[in-house]
Amino acid sequence: MKFPLPEPGLILDWKRRLVFWSGAVTVGLAAILFAIAAEWANSVFHKMLVISPFLPLLVTPLGLALIVYITRKYFPGSQGSGIPQVIASLDPKESSKVREQVLSLRVTVGKILLTIIGLMCGTAVGREGPTVQIGASIMHKLGSLARFPKHDLEKGLILAGAAAGVAAAFNTPLAGIVFAIEEMSRSFEEHNSTTILMTVLIAGIASLAVLGNYSYFGHTSESMGFGKEWYVVIFCGIVGGLLGGIFSRTLIEFNKGLRGRVGDWIHDNPVAFAAVCGLLLVLVGLASGNNTYGSGYIEAKTLVDGNSTLPESYGILKLIATAISYVSGIPGGIMAPTLSAGAGIGSNIAPLFSSVPVGATIILGMVAYFAGVTQAPITAFVIVMEMIDNHEMVLPLMAAAFIAKACSRLICPTPIFHTMSENFIYRPPPPKKDVGTQTAYIQRESD
Repeated sequence: MKFPLPEPGLILDWKRRLVFWSGAVTVGLAAILFAIAAEWANSVFHKMLVISPFLPLLVTPLGLALIVYITRKYFPGSQGSGIPQVIASLDPKESSKVREQVLSLRVTVGKILLTIIGLMCGTAVGREGPTVQIGASIMHKLGSLARFPKHDLEKGLILAGAAAGVAAAFNTPLAGIVFAIEEMSRSFEEHNSTTILMTVLIAGIASLAVLGNYSYFGHTSESMGFGKEWYVVIFCGIVGGLLGGIFSRTLIEFNKGLRGRVGDWIHDNPVAFAAVCGLLLVLVGLASGNNTYGSGYIEAKTLVDGNSTLPESYGILKLIATAISYVSGIPGGIMAPTLSAGAGIGSNIAPLFSSVPVGATIILGMVAYFAGVTQAPITAFVIVMEMIDNHEMVLPLMAAAFIAKACSRLICPTPIFHTMSENFIYRPPPPKKDVGTQTAYIQRESD
């Protein structure tokens, strides 16, 4: 008896599914190993602090200078958080050559190694943003090996890898989905995407409430009623949004290049500038009592748990340390440090509203500042909601996030990650008759 052979198309479909599933597992495992390595690197730096709190004055400047040198020479495209690179790769006009460059396995390896070295040197960076680039790179590479359709290679698999990266890094699956739609792919009409996202949010909240979930920052039972207590929501939204806008605008202006002699010196001496940033980073660390180094995960968790002994200046100093780390030109993300700085800002606001639980105000500060920096309010309140495992705060978090975005745009009209992605998108040179613009383009290419 002869059995009919499966159709070639069916075999190809199953092959692609297996590649897709194995890719998702690989992204998850890579994120876990990266997290373990990052924690180890952070512990190495803190052991150095035990020896002497002044030892970073030597290690951190030299470390940042070395990282920037290696990045520019051997791993171009790995600098920064990694999210702008993924956004650039999604540009429909982008060439496959550039896409292969920013999502290459070489860049991925460099991203991991240099971020870990940066944490060993005390930089205020996180692993979550780099994990987005790592996830997108893995899925894109596996998709090319399995000969996925061109559309999937150019967008579908990259988006899936980026979403998996966020979900695995923070252990927030719903936030991964929202992040991919809201932040990574802004091609949807805003009204329609918001409607779809709200439907997903309601279903996801119901599921998480029933099944439970491991939470990034543990569990908090803080809540607040609807009424006068909501003044803190408005206040946190305004303060977090304005500070987030200032932070993003500062990084964008540095990225464009400062004018004058200082800007020229930074452009011509990137390694020396990184060393200067390292020195500034240590000075901020000493001013904070050695609390602004690293991603800020432990500090944020102690604030949320109510067990913190951090100085009152922690939030602002963490903001400054994160900005210094980013503008230095090293690989590393800003998502976790931003959440930590937001928690510190919330703790500063808490005494102003004594009738509101301190933990609730800290959480509101966290989501407001995060939304102010990223201008992705839905991602902000979903990711924080999942990380603290508290669905009773969803409406205050949502309101604070949208207020923060509106305030942030007053200072920084364009989202930081999308603005930064312009650096990785090839633009053809303008006509030669436009001498001034042509000179500017050549200068940009030399950067």
